[in-house]
Amino acid sequence: MLFFTEMWERFSYYGMRAILVLFMTKMLSFDSKFASGIYGNFTALVYLTPLIGGFIADRYWGNRRSIVVGGITMAIGQFILFFCASLISTNLSLATTLFVVGLTALVIGNGLFKPNISTMVNQLYAPGDKRVDAAFSIFYMGINLGAFFSPLICGSLAEKVDFKWGFFAAGIGMSMGLVVFQMLKNKYIVTADGRQIGTVPTRKSDLEVRDTEDPKTNKFVPDANSMSPAEKGKEFSMARVGVWLVVYAALWFVFMQFVGFNWISTLVFATSISASGFIITDPMLTSVERSRIIVIYIAAFFVIFFWSAFEQAGASLTLFADQQTERHIFGFEMPASWFQSVNPLAIIVFAPIFAMLWTALGKRNKEPASPMKQAFGLLLLSLGYLVIAIGVKGVSGAAKASMFWLLGMYILHTFGELCLSPIGLSMVARLSPTRLASLLMGVWFLANAMANDFAGMLSKLYPEGGKATSFFGHPIVTLNDFFMIFVILSGVAALVLFLLSRVLIKMMHGIR
Repeated sequence: MLFFTEMWERFSYYGMRAILVLFMTKMLSFDSKFASGIYGNFTALVYLTPLIGGFIADRYWGNRRSIVVGGITMAIGQFILFFCASLISTNLSLATTLFVVGLTALVIGNGLFKPNISTMVNQLYAPGDKRVDAAFSIFYMGINLGAFFSPLICGSLAEKVDFKWGFFAAGIGMSMGLVVFQMLKNKYIVTADGRQIGTVPTRKSDLEVRDTEDPKTNKFVPDANSMSPAEKGKEFSMARVGVWLVVYAALWFVFMQFVGFNWISTLVFATSISASGFIITDPMLTSVERSRIIVIYIAAFFVIFFWSAFEQAGASLTLFADQQTERHIFGFEMPASWFQSVNPLAIIVFAPIFAMLWTALGKRNKEPASPMKQAFGLLLLSLGYLVIAIGVKGVSGAAKASMFWLLGMYILHTFGELCLSPIGLSMVARLSPTRLASLLMGVWFLANAMANDFAGMLSKLYPEGGKATSFFGHPIVTLNDFFMIFVILSGVAALVLFLLSRVLIKMMHGIR
């Protein structure tokens, strides 16, 4: 049930994302670098707001209500973009305003939806159940089933008919997800003993406050030291809030005045750093909980390098597919947006294989720990960019590269994603104290927020039309130069994570 709900939500999001940069450059007449900046800022905010959505779910609404409100808001956002595209020829000023309003609604809705549906996957299983990684891999298939056919449908409607129908189809997809969730949630989102999951905030439920397990029964039991009013006061003491507000203000000043970020990038990076600091200094955390959360933070840092390279799919790689890839096959010219279906299709095909692989290795006690899997993911991402860098060597001006280089890169990226993303979701869910589960899932998505913003910055370096740019003083003249940036960034990150993995495994205290 969670698989199909997430499938329709991802259909909505990735259908819109597949045509977003093309819509900005072709219909709103934005410069490609400006469009890349907006793309990076928008996708960064999409992954920033889950921090707020996770907090609201943990303390006030619970998972279910947060998902419903978030889904409705996202559907409204997609239909606003439909009206935006409908008005471009008659009222460009109003269309531009609606464009901003629509993206804002998507940002807010996604914040409420995304961390909560992922958190509920883990709640279906008893603590210590080794099937969780495989379960997240299957859940990840739902994400990618929607991501597979959304560029084909939304992209075809947008590029072959009219952009407004691409956004309209995305809105219908989100509405379908809400219908599925409302109809089936009470029947299927339950524990093995039939208890409803996600109906009340975690902090108000009869679940645990700290990670506890009865060694005799191996069952999860409430901690005898449930959080008292006095402890709740310590958790949000004015002194600690004040300290981190000062840190937040200082970070805002540094990023704006010295780094040169715009206000959205500043918001993303300052919020990510200060929120993470605020959570880790929670006086209610035990030493084991704090150690595990630090592992989440370190893994999240390396995830930034992965997604900043991977998310070029919606920005520079879309421009590359549109402008410098030979897309004719059997007399038919493939829409550039269709290439964004390669990755999810490959995930649908290979996710069950990876799920079976982890399960088989787990039975033999040979399954790599989560940090090792994520390091493999970064290495495969680097190899994917090495393939495309070789493929475009010598390609410049009006020359075009074979689509098979792009397809090969996306396949390797898929293998990397399967080693990193569902494993990361599972790791966060298992390492997080339950009272902070949705909030820490939001923190995990903060890494995606920073990565997507960074991806937009890197996408501006794309040498469109042979125009030279510079990366830390090094000239980026050719496509080969551009793609080698990602080979080096992700390759070095993979090496460092491999070296750190043993230390991180110890800090996970028995959770692998």
